Amino acid sequence: MNILHIDSSFNHAHSVSRLLSREIVDRLMQSGRYDEVVYRDVVDDEISHLTAPIAAGFRPVAEPDLAADVAVEHRLSEVLVAEFLASDVIVIGAPMYNFSIPSQLKAWLDRLAQPGKTFSYTAQGPVGLAGDKRVIIASSRGGFYHDTPLAEMDFQERYLNAFFGFLGITNVAFVRAEGISKGDAVKEREIQRAIASVADVINL
Repeated sequence: MNILHIDSSFNHAHSVSRLLSREIVDRLMQSGRYDEVVYRDVVDDEISHLTAPIAAGFRPVAEPDLAADVAVEHRLSEVLVAEFLASDVIVIGAPMYNFSIPSQLKAWLDRLAQPGKTFSYTAQGPVGLAGDKRVIIASSRGGFYHDTPLAEMDFQERYLNAFFGFLGITNVAFVRAEGISKGDAVKEREIQRAIASVADVINL
């Protein structure tokens, strides 16, 4: 079984989502159930945002661009979706930026939504094709959103749930650290609480 590990925080060594995603992957590997980890840092190895020529690699467009640099992007789209399809568990470090996800993570997700590979159009509407996978999100937020009045402003976890649901994946779990901007004591308490939840979330 294979793990795909994605990090998307620009805070690097100071990132809570990176700390949590690493903890999750380490615990999974320690279980002895997994053979390989493929790691992708979408900040250090940034993926170009979707354009019409790039999208033409997997979606019909009016005037496909066959320039050499676009062909490189098409090959990258194939690599990214192949990595995703070859994985059994996807672990994503996803901080909340301005109530949503980092744009670098969005660029990666945009390459995954490929008709005929991760979803298909039917007479009854789109159907996800990746339902055999599991997604674990290492989520970090500066404030407190989960089960609070601010939940309606959460376009981070809600979006990720909806996106992977569109691909047919209903097994989406969160290891969540909130209140990261509320002072060192609160930050440390919430990080430790998140780390303590990892075993239950990954069912080890």
